[in-house]
Amino acid sequence: MARKAESSNRLDDAARAGWLYYVAGRTQDEIASVMGISRQSAQRLVSLAMAERLIKVRLDHPIAACLEMAARLKEKYDLKHVDVVPSDPGSQSTTVGIAEAGAAEIERWLKSVEPVVLAIGTGRTLKATIDQLPSMECPQHRIVSLTGNIRLDGSAAYYNVIFSMADTIKARHFPMPLPVLVSSPEEREVLHKQSLVQIALELGAEADAAFVGVGELGPDAPLCEDGFLARDEMARLMAAGAAGEICGWMFDHEGVLLPDSINERVASVPLPPRDRASVIGIAKGRRKYEALRAALKGRIINGLVTDEATADYLLRVLDRAAGRGTAASASFS
Repeated sequence: MARKAESSNRLDDAARAGWLYYVAGRTQDEIASVMGISRQSAQRLVSLAMAERLIKVRLDHPIAACLEMAARLKEKYDLKHVDVVPSDPGSQSTTVGIAEAGAAEIERWLKSVEPVVLAIGTGRTLKATIDQLPSMECPQHRIVSLTGNIRLDGSAAYYNVIFSMADTIKARHFPMPLPVLVSSPEEREVLHKQSLVQIALELGAEADAAFVGVGELGPDAPLCEDGFLARDEMARLMAAGAAGEICGWMFDHEGVLLPDSINERVASVPLPPRDRASVIGIAKGRRKYEALRAALKGRIINGLVTDEATADYLLRVLDRAAGRGTAASASFS
């Protein structure tokens, strides 16, 4: 108990030092004087505040290149919302930058006085995004999980975020109490008739906005790593033309859901209608390139939060396609 109290006190000190440094604008020497500690201790406490994610930084100044890319993507893919953040060439993180931007967009929806229904996917990117949300009181809103939170072995999925999000924003929340994939279409039909599942399905259809990750495919894909799909089945899907997945729904390189038994076994809530709702994909990185391109081409998503490098790829792919189209038109003229 003493050790736990000591740890809690240190985090309190780190939070105080972090606030003084980042919000009050005090120097480390001033923090040391105010808190009655050495400058080295003040420096360590400020570092601890960052390491423990007690401090969350947002960049308010719009970067012209990112704004231009966002505008071009929005026009070319006919999107409702686009946010492009700067790329860090030296970072291997698949979430830094876009998690903060995604959280800012979710927060914008949550600030609505009128009640809204938000549908939330699952995965590493969504977890990082929800971790960036500030504490809020949103009793007027409802949030529903699009994806089941149970693995095939019955254990809970680590990256299901509905409960942590509900704790942060104090909103009514509705989990999807099923696996991502079930054994057969018949089993899914039976499970979807359960009253608790029916509530989630109905809310998903009513959602005003959905926030989803865009999953790449391969033996190291999240669906395999997290125990939802066997690697041999993943190989068969890719051989059949699968390019990516969103909430377990598999689609091909044209952004069309696979006409295969895999999608008949997906127990996830279907995405809300894109002609009415915003379905915003949050993803970046080379491994996501093809899945994102296909999802945008097939209008599986109509909103995007990504980084400069990914946006550049998506625009170059469009430009090449437009060039091929012009050449083909010329040959027939």
